[in-house]
Amino acid sequence: MKMIAVGDNVADCYIDQGLYYPGGNCVNVAVNCKRNGFRESAYIGIFGNDDKAQHIKWALAQEGVSYERSRTMIGISGQPRVNLTPEKDRVFIGGPKDTVQHVVRLKITPNDLEYMSKFDICHTSCYSSLEPELEAIKKCCDISFDFSDMKDNKYLEAVCPHVKYAFLSGSDMSLSKVKELINKCHMLGAEIVGITRGSKGAIFSKEGKLFEQDIVPVKVVDTMGAGDSFIAGFLTYYIQSGDMAAALKYAAKCAAKTCTFYGGFGYPHQLESE
Repeated sequence: MKMIAVGDNVADCYIDQGLYYPGGNCVNVAVNCKRNGFRESAYIGIFGNDDKAQHIKWALAQEGVSYERSRTMIGISGQPRVNLTPEKDRVFIGGPKDTVQHVVRLKITPNDLEYMSKFDICHTSCYSSLEPELEAIKKCCDISFDFSDMKDNKYLEAVCPHVKYAFLSGSDMSLSKVKELINKCHMLGAEIVGITRGSKGAIFSKEGKLFEQDIVPVKVVDTMGAGDSFIAGFLTYYIQSGDMAAALKYAAKCAAKTCTFYGGFGYPHQLESE
């Protein structure tokens, strides 16, 4: 099986450590899908021309994730600043504006679509500004989409008709609201809908049949990228087996493992002084 992730990349700057780590939802999912057993994993995004972009590219190469169709433009990489709470959660505390992904949007070309048609699934997210391209991408391969906490009706109506796998965050939602959101996404066209709820685990649905998954207890070092690892774990296991329950168990183990080390998938680099 082959997957491609299209969209965001960032250098997560750990102020407390004086280090940064390669990341971003799409980069994290691409790397973890390759680690989890997809035969091929690729990434398309917009890179800056700074040292952080070079480090992200280097890390992708170490993991065997191709980025050959990505664009590079003059400008700085996304570099959110984050600190660690006493509960080991990462909290964002801002970062520079006018990064390359702030000032330009990735436009998918016919050659990109031809390349993407060789893959079984494309993953993207609400952070990637690809909503106008989803209709065209859907004609090439199935789409997995991370909505994060973008749950307003207008956004769901624009995106859900084009995606097969819809992932959302809902740690603050009641069970009744979770079920209501799942049904809404199904009605709009998503076949599989998953809502992760932090320490309360996850609730997924395939065409209306519900599946619940608890978290896997682990000594938490850093939660950065755990949700992305959950998505990648689920996709790799489910697409190759079709077993929802087993895929969710595997996804929970993947998320737990990510919580045991710093960064979305490792590769720290010294953060230069400002």
